[in-house]
Amino acid sequence: MTTARAFPLNLLLLAGSAEARELAERLTAAGHSVTAWMTEPPRGQTPMPVPVELRDPKDCVALRRDMARYDAVLDLSHSFDAPLSHAGFATATALGLPFVSFERPAWPADDPLITTAPDVASAAKAIPKGARVFAATGWASLPEFTPFRGSRLMLRQTHRHDRPAPYDFVDLIFGDPPFVTRQETDLFHALSVDLLICRNLGGSASRPKVDAALALGLPVILIDRPAHPANAPHLMSLDAMLNWVAQL
Repeated sequence: MTTARAFPLNLLLLAGSAEARELAERLTAAGHSVTAWMTEPPRGQTPMPVPVELRDPKDCVALRRDMARYDAVLDLSHSFDAPLSHAGFATATALGLPFVSFERPAWPADDPLITTAPDVASAAKAIPKGARVFAATGWASLPEFTPFRGSRLMLRQTHRHDRPAPYDFVDLIFGDPPFVTRQETDLFHALSVDLLICRNLGGSASRPKVDAALALGLPVILIDRPAHPANAPHLMSLDAMLNWVAQL
């Protein structure tokens, strides 16, 4: 016989997306205890409304030891943080914990100016010689652009730091979200951008740069998302995530 779980629940969020912050607010408002695990410190001006712990997805022993105290795991990690999703799903499965992933719909590549690439290295090979490229692919992606075919690579950074660019062809472009299409259009015009390369994050928050590039007639290369756990249940709205929790 199945015994109903007592409320409030002790829930673990694998976080990193904007939706993780919103769901954390809604879950705590419903009376649940929520902790977020992330692979890097939260970004943006709005802090996570729940305790945040930084985790190494490769530390399987620590993940299993610490995940055991939760009642369920909700994966709202960054769309390109597949290691955390895979490690979280494997650990939850081993512990017999309920697990669900949030899947934000990807941007369609239905405009003739948009092409797709499986990874940054593939996108880098498609850069025309001498092109001025605006990239929103993350600091860790820089080695994948070498050897660089264009003239300049302008890498967006959404948090301020003093690290110098590791390659002489890179310019760091600092900006504070949220961004709007008009702002992005003006920026691309001022920088004489020829090509936009960015990750296909989906959603509205990161979309303005794509809309700005298309409005200027610039080609866009969207990097495909890495594969997330295929056997995990996936939901596509926060309301559905809340309903899932209500059924525990």
